[in-house]
Amino acid sequence: MVKRAKSPEMPGFIKPQLATLRSKAPTAGYLHEIKYDGYRVQLHLNKGKVKAYTRNGLDWTKRFSVIVGAFDIPGQAIIDGEVVVVHEGRTNFFELQAELAKGSQDRLVYYAFDLLWLDGKDLRKSPQLRRKELLKALFDTHELQAPVLYSEHLTGDGQQLFEHASKLNYEGIISKKADAPYRSERSEAWLKVKAVHREKFPVIGFVKDPTGVAALYLGKQEGKELVYMGKVGTGWSRTISSQIRKQLDTVVSPKSRLTKPIKKPKATWVEPQFYADVEYRDITSEGLLRASSFKGLSRK
Repeated sequence: MVKRAKSPEMPGFIKPQLATLRSKAPTAGYLHEIKYDGYRVQLHLNKGKVKAYTRNGLDWTKRFSVIVGAFDIPGQAIIDGEVVVVHEGRTNFFELQAELAKGSQDRLVYYAFDLLWLDGKDLRKSPQLRRKELLKALFDTHELQAPVLYSEHLTGDGQQLFEHASKLNYEGIISKKADAPYRSERSEAWLKVKAVHREKFPVIGFVKDPTGVAALYLGKQEGKELVYMGKVGTGWSRTISSQIRKQLDTVVSPKSRLTKPIKKPKATWVEPQFYADVEYRDITSEGLLRASSFKGLSRK
């Protein structure tokens, strides 16, 4: 009597593969996806039971119960993806945080972009393209619908997609080597290219530190109004910080020049005579700069 080989046991949480930051996207041999601005989540489907894990392996099944409930399929699967909130046509991390803070799941969406395990078979050694084909087949076979979505990809020149994504104000793209296996580490098999915006904003105030500035408060002229755009607190050396302070000390104002004043107890207000050259990733739903970095200061 021949004994039937036992199916391998489904693994627990798998440490996620991470992308390496690059300034340009590869042009050949890679799949290219839009970079989502959300929480990385790994879903474990095991014969009707579903669990959701964060990128650090925390069990967030209850927090994502609506998404978990949408994967009502038989068999086994381990899916890698991202939970997001889509706001004004693109994913928005601050909107996602706000939803989770109030315990709401109505706006949560899960973009599935990789398949690591399927019905007793470990797919991590399979090529990236094959894993995505199987993931797409899983979605099609079971007619899965929102709030769970298959993450589409493009092949070919990644730089063209990146430039298009940048124009649409997406966060950037992820490029994945088509023939590479899944590895639980940061590697060149996955590359991320981030869209960065750069603009000059009038400096409306600053926070002192012993030798220079700890942060600059920024504004923006919108018609006749000077509106608040947030602050920047990185991007300068101690020497540059001291130089900025000397320049701003010459234009100190007794009050804020914003059309709608804001309360900032540590602020020293200035006349908007200097402009900060700032790189930033995005503008939040509150109209503030996100992930800003100082690049230079110029006189009006």
